[in-house]
Amino acid sequence: MFDSGGSTGMLRDEFGILPPGDVRRCLIALAEENGRNVLRELFDYRFDAECSLKGHSFGNLFLTALTRITGSEVEAIRQASKILKIKGKVLPVSVDHAHLCAELEDGQIVRGETNIDVPKHDGSLRITRVFLEPEAAAYEATRRAIEQADVIVIGPGDLYTSVIPNLLVKGVPEAIQKSHAKKVYVCNLMTKWGETNGFSVSDHAKEILRYSGMLMLDAVICNRKHADAALLGKYAQEKAYPVQPDAAAEKLAKRIITEDLVREPELIRHDSERLAGILVGL
Repeated sequence: MFDSGGSTGMLRDEFGILPPGDVRRCLIALAEENGRNVLRELFDYRFDAECSLKGHSFGNLFLTALTRITGSEVEAIRQASKILKIKGKVLPVSVDHAHLCAELEDGQIVRGETNIDVPKHDGSLRITRVFLEPEAAAYEATRRAIEQADVIVIGPGDLYTSVIPNLLVKGVPEAIQKSHAKKVYVCNLMTKWGETNGFSVSDHAKEILRYSGMLMLDAVICNRKHADAALLGKYAQEKAYPVQPDAAAEKLAKRIITEDLVREPELIRHDSERLAGILVGL
Protein backbone atom coordinates (compact mmCIF):
# COMPACT_ATOMS: atom_id res chain seq x y z
CA MET A 1 0.00 0.00 0.00
CA PHE A 2 3.02 2.30 -0.33
CA ASP A 3 3.76 2.09 -4.08
CA SER A 4 4.52 5.35 -5.84
CA GLY A 5 5.41 4.54 -9.46
CA GLY A 6 3.62 4.21 -12.80
CA SER A 7 -0.15 4.39 -13.08
CA THR A 8 -0.49 3.81 -9.34
CA GLY A 9 1.76 6.77 -8.53
CA MET A 10 -0.08 9.11 -10.90
CA LEU A 11 -3.48 8.20 -9.46
CA ARG A 12 -2.17 8.44 -5.92
CA ASP A 13 -0.78 11.94 -6.55
CA GLU A 14 -3.81 13.23 -8.45
CA PHE A 15 -6.66 11.78 -6.38
CA GLY A 16 -5.05 11.31 -2.96
CA ILE A 17 -6.08 7.65 -2.83
CA LEU A 18 -4.15 4.63 -1.61
CA PRO A 19 -2.17 2.98 -4.44
CA PRO A 20 -4.44 0.53 -6.32
CA GLY A 21 -1.87 -1.41 -8.37
CA ASP A 22 -1.09 -4.35 -6.08
CA VAL A 23 -4.72 -4.57 -4.94
CA ARG A 24 -5.68 -4.93 -8.62
CA ARG A 25 -3.13 -7.72 -9.11
CA CYS A 26 -4.42 -9.61 -6.07
CA LEU A 27 -8.02 -9.29 -7.23
CA ILE A 28 -7.13 -10.60 -10.69
CA ALA A 29 -5.16 -13.51 -9.22
CA LEU A 30 -8.12 -14.57 -7.07
CA ALA A 31 -10.83 -13.89 -9.65
CA GLU A 32 -13.13 -16.68 -10.73
CA GLU A 33 -11.75 -18.76 -13.59
CA ASN A 34 -14.38 -19.91 -16.03
CA GLY A 35 -13.07 -20.31 -19.55
CA ARG A 36 -12.07 -16.96 -20.99
CA ASN A 37 -12.81 -14.48 -18.24
CA VAL A 38 -13.39 -11.12 -19.90
CA LEU A 39 -13.57 -9.31 -16.56
CA ARG A 40 -10.08 -10.53 -15.61
CA GLU A 41 -8.74 -9.38 -18.96
CA LEU A 42 -10.53 -6.07 -18.57
CA PHE A 43 -9.06 -5.37 -15.12
CA ASP A 44 -5.59 -6.19 -16.44
CA TYR A 45 -5.95 -4.14 -19.64
CA ARG A 46 -3.40 -1.33 -19.96
CA PHE A 47 -3.89 1.60 -22.32
CA ASP A 48 -1.07 2.08 -24.82
CA ALA A 49 1.15 5.08 -25.42
CA GLU A 50 -0.98 6.47 -28.25
CA CYS A 51 -3.81 7.77 -26.08
CA SER A 52 -4.39 10.23 -23.24
CA LEU A 53 -4.75 7.34 -20.77
CA LYS A 54 -1.32 5.94 -21.63
CA GLY A 55 0.24 3.87 -18.89
CA HIS A 56 -2.96 3.43 -16.92
CA SER A 57 -4.57 0.04 -16.43
CA PHE A 58 -8.35 -0.23 -16.53
CA GLY A 59 -8.35 -1.94 -13.13
CA ASN A 60 -6.51 0.96 -11.50
CA LEU A 61 -8.97 3.47 -12.98
CA PHE A 62 -11.90 1.28 -11.95
CA LEU A 63 -10.70 1.07 -8.33
CA THR A 64 -10.08 4.81 -8.28
CA ALA A 65 -13.63 5.48 -9.50
CA LEU A 66 -15.08 2.99 -6.98
CA THR A 67 -13.15 4.70 -4.19
CA ARG A 68 -14.61 8.08 -5.19
CA ILE A 69 -18.13 6.64 -5.41
CA THR A 70 -18.05 4.68 -2.15
CA GLY A 71 -15.84 7.13 -0.26
CA SER A 72 -13.58 4.32 0.96
CA GLU A 73 -10.69 2.30 -0.48
CA VAL A 74 -11.77 -0.68 1.63
CA GLU A 75 -15.34 -0.55 0.30
CA ALA A 76 -13.99 -0.20 -3.25
CA ILE A 77 -11.97 -3.41 -2.78
CA ARG A 78 -15.04 -5.14 -1.34
CA GLN A 79 -17.23 -4.16 -4.29
CA ALA A 80 -14.57 -5.09 -6.86
CA SER A 81 -14.21 -8.46 -5.11
CA LYS A 82 -17.93 -9.10 -5.65
CA ILE A 83 -17.79 -8.08 -9.31
CA LEU A 84 -14.84 -10.39 -9.99
CA LYS A 85 -16.29 -13.17 -7.80
CA ILE A 86 -12.94 -13.74 -6.13
CA LYS A 87 -12.05 -16.69 -3.94
CA GLY A 88 -10.88 -15.49 -0.54
CA LYS A 89 -10.33 -11.90 0.55
CA VAL A 90 -8.04 -9.06 -0.42
CA LEU A 91 -7.19 -6.81 2.53
CA PRO A 92 -4.98 -3.70 2.62
CA VAL A 93 -2.16 -3.97 5.13
CA SER A 94 -2.96 -0.39 6.18
CA VAL A 95 -5.28 2.42 5.16
CA ASP A 96 -2.83 5.08 6.32
CA HIS A 97 -1.05 7.15 3.70
CA ALA A 98 2.71 6.73 3.98
CA HIS A 99 5.80 6.60 1.76
CA LEU A 100 8.60 4.07 1.79
CA CYS A 101 12.09 5.36 2.54
CA ALA A 102 15.48 3.65 2.48
CA GLU A 103 18.76 4.57 4.14
CA LEU A 104 21.85 3.55 2.17
CA GLU A 105 25.21 2.53 3.57
CA ASP A 106 26.63 6.01 2.84
CA GLY A 107 23.87 7.62 4.95
CA GLN A 108 21.84 8.85 1.96
CA ILE A 109 18.04 8.69 2.37
CA VAL A 110 16.00 7.69 -0.69
CA ARG A 111 12.31 8.58 -0.46
CA GLY A 112 9.56 6.95 -2.47
CA GLU A 113 9.08 3.30 -3.44
CA THR A 114 9.71 3.90 -7.14
CA ASN A 115 13.03 5.68 -6.43
CA ILE A 116 14.21 2.65 -4.44
CA ASP A 117 12.81 0.15 -6.95
CA VAL A 118 14.47 1.85 -9.95
CA PRO A 119 17.53 3.49 -8.39
CA LYS A 120 18.70 6.86 -9.65
CA HIS A 121 21.48 6.62 -7.06
CA ASP A 122 24.45 4.24 -7.12
CA GLY A 123 22.72 0.85 -7.09
CA SER A 124 25.80 -0.88 -5.69
CA LEU A 125 25.23 0.81 -2.32
CA ARG A 126 23.58 -1.56 0.19
CA ILE A 127 20.34 -0.65 1.90
CA THR A 128 20.92 -0.54 5.66
CA ARG A 129 17.30 0.03 6.66
CA VAL A 130 13.87 0.86 5.29
CA PHE A 131 11.11 2.78 7.07
CA LEU A 132 7.76 4.45 6.49
CA GLU A 133 7.24 8.20 6.56
CA PRO A 134 4.96 8.89 8.36
CA GLU A 135 4.36 5.71 10.34
CA ALA A 136 1.36 3.56 9.43
CA ALA A 137 -0.84 1.28 11.54
CA ALA A 138 -2.30 -2.08 10.52
CA TYR A 139 -5.86 -2.24 9.21
CA GLU A 140 -7.77 -4.04 11.95
CA ALA A 141 -9.30 -6.77 9.75
CA THR A 142 -5.86 -7.52 8.34
CA ARG A 143 -4.33 -7.80 11.80
CA ARG A 144 -7.07 -10.26 12.84
CA ALA A 145 -6.64 -12.30 9.65
CA ILE A 146 -2.92 -12.67 10.34
CA GLU A 147 -3.54 -13.72 13.94
CA GLN A 148 -6.15 -16.32 12.87
CA ALA A 149 -4.26 -17.75 9.89
CA ASP A 150 -3.19 -21.39 9.52
CA VAL A 151 -0.20 -20.49 7.36
CA ILE A 152 1.43 -17.10 6.79
CA VAL A 153 3.25 -17.02 3.45
CA ILE A 154 5.80 -14.21 3.09
CA GLY A 155 7.07 -13.45 -0.40
CA PRO A 156 8.19 -13.85 -3.06
CA GLY A 157 8.66 -10.29 -4.26
CA ASP A 158 11.19 -7.46 -4.25
CA LEU A 159 12.58 -7.67 -0.74
CA TYR A 160 12.74 -4.00 0.28
CA THR A 161 10.02 -2.52 -1.95
CA SER A 162 7.31 -5.22 -1.96
CA VAL A 163 7.71 -7.64 0.96
CA ILE A 164 9.30 -5.83 3.89
CA PRO A 165 7.09 -2.69 3.62
CA ASN A 166 4.24 -4.81 5.02
CA LEU A 167 6.40 -5.64 8.04
CA LEU A 168 7.02 -1.92 8.71
CA VAL A 169 3.36 -1.36 9.55
CA LYS A 170 2.65 -1.05 13.28
CA GLY A 171 0.82 -4.13 14.51
CA VAL A 172 1.84 -6.48 11.69
CA PRO A 173 5.02 -7.91 13.27
CA GLU A 174 3.14 -8.31 16.55
CA ALA A 175 0.27 -10.12 14.80
CA ILE A 176 2.71 -12.48 13.06
CA GLN A 177 4.45 -13.25 16.34
CA LYS A 178 1.13 -13.79 18.14
CA SER A 179 -0.29 -16.09 15.45
CA HIS A 180 0.00 -19.87 15.85
CA ALA A 181 0.27 -20.17 12.05
CA LYS A 182 3.24 -21.73 10.33
CA LYS A 183 5.40 -18.90 9.04
CA VAL A 184 6.86 -19.65 5.62
CA TYR A 185 9.18 -17.52 3.52
CA VAL A 186 9.28 -18.14 -0.23
CA CYS A 187 12.66 -16.84 -1.33
CA ASN A 188 13.16 -14.94 -4.56
CA LEU A 189 14.68 -16.71 -7.55
CA MET A 190 16.88 -13.79 -8.61
CA THR A 191 18.69 -10.91 -6.95
CA LYS A 192 17.64 -7.34 -7.75
CA TRP A 193 20.03 -4.52 -8.58
CA GLY A 194 19.85 -1.73 -6.03
CA GLU A 195 18.22 -3.96 -3.40
CA THR A 196 19.72 -7.41 -2.99
CA ASN A 197 22.99 -7.40 -4.89
CA GLY A 198 24.89 -10.58 -4.01
CA PHE A 199 22.22 -11.79 -1.55
CA SER A 200 21.99 -15.51 -0.73
CA VAL A 201 18.92 -17.28 0.67
CA SER A 202 20.11 -16.62 4.22
CA ASP A 203 20.59 -12.89 3.51
CA HIS A 204 16.95 -12.66 2.41
CA ALA A 205 15.69 -14.69 5.38
CA LYS A 206 17.72 -12.64 7.89
CA GLU A 207 15.99 -9.46 6.74
CA ILE A 208 12.56 -11.09 7.05
CA LEU A 209 13.37 -12.10 10.62
CA ARG A 210 14.84 -8.68 11.39
CA TYR A 211 11.74 -6.74 10.37
CA SER A 212 9.12 -9.25 11.53
CA GLY A 213 10.67 -9.68 14.98
CA MET A 214 10.56 -13.47 14.66
CA LEU A 215 13.45 -15.55 16.01
CA MET A 216 13.00 -18.32 13.44
CA LEU A 217 10.83 -19.20 10.47
CA ASP A 218 9.00 -22.51 10.26
CA ALA A 219 10.16 -23.00 6.68
CA VAL A 220 12.10 -21.34 3.90
CA ILE A 221 11.34 -22.47 0.36
CA CYS A 222 14.12 -21.90 -2.17
CA ASN A 223 15.09 -22.97 -5.66
CA ARG A 224 17.85 -25.38 -6.72
CA LYS A 225 17.12 -25.58 -10.46
CA HIS A 226 19.46 -23.89 -12.91
CA ALA A 227 17.66 -21.69 -15.41
CA ASP A 228 18.49 -21.60 -19.10
CA ALA A 229 21.92 -20.04 -19.70
CA ALA A 230 20.71 -17.72 -22.45
CA LEU A 231 17.90 -16.45 -20.23
CA LEU A 232 20.31 -15.94 -17.34
CA GLY A 233 22.45 -13.89 -19.70
CA LYS A 234 19.55 -11.51 -20.32
CA TYR A 235 19.03 -11.12 -16.57
CA ALA A 236 22.76 -10.52 -16.08
CA GLN A 237 22.46 -7.48 -18.34
CA GLU A 238 20.22 -6.03 -15.61
CA LYS A 239 22.68 -7.21 -12.94
CA ALA A 240 20.27 -9.86 -11.65
CA TYR A 241 21.63 -13.29 -10.69
CA PRO A 242 20.25 -16.51 -9.18
CA VAL A 243 19.77 -16.50 -5.41
CA GLN A 244 21.94 -19.30 -4.06
CA PRO A 245 20.93 -21.61 -1.16
CA ASP A 246 23.55 -21.59 1.60
CA ALA A 247 24.24 -23.44 4.84
CA ALA A 248 23.68 -20.31 6.96
CA ALA A 249 19.96 -20.46 6.12
CA GLU A 250 19.61 -23.66 8.15
CA LYS A 251 20.00 -21.64 11.36
CA LEU A 252 17.13 -19.34 10.41
CA ALA A 253 14.31 -21.85 9.85
CA LYS A 254 13.15 -25.19 11.17
CA ARG A 255 13.01 -26.49 7.60
CA ILE A 256 14.79 -25.50 4.43
CA ILE A 257 12.85 -26.82 1.45
CA THR A 258 14.96 -26.81 -1.69
CA GLU A 259 13.14 -27.80 -4.89
CA ASP A 260 13.21 -27.25 -8.64
CA LEU A 261 10.96 -24.20 -8.74
CA VAL A 262 11.94 -22.33 -11.91
CA ARG A 263 9.40 -21.98 -14.70
CA GLU A 264 10.68 -20.87 -18.10
CA PRO A 265 11.23 -20.05 -20.95
CA GLU A 266 10.45 -16.31 -21.42
CA LEU A 267 10.92 -15.11 -17.85
CA ILE A 268 12.36 -16.67 -14.71
CA ARG A 269 9.34 -17.21 -12.49
CA HIS A 270 8.23 -19.63 -9.79
CA ASP A 271 6.38 -22.73 -10.97
CA SER A 272 3.09 -21.81 -9.30
CA GLU A 273 1.62 -25.32 -9.23
CA ARG A 274 4.73 -26.87 -7.70
CA LEU A 275 5.02 -24.06 -5.18
CA ALA A 276 1.34 -24.39 -4.26
CA GLY A 277 1.83 -28.12 -3.72
CA ILE A 278 4.67 -27.48 -1.29
CA LEU A 279 2.65 -24.90 0.64
CA VAL A 280 -0.42 -27.13 0.88
CA GLY A 281 1.84 -29.97 2.05
CA LEU A 282 2.98 -27.84 4.96
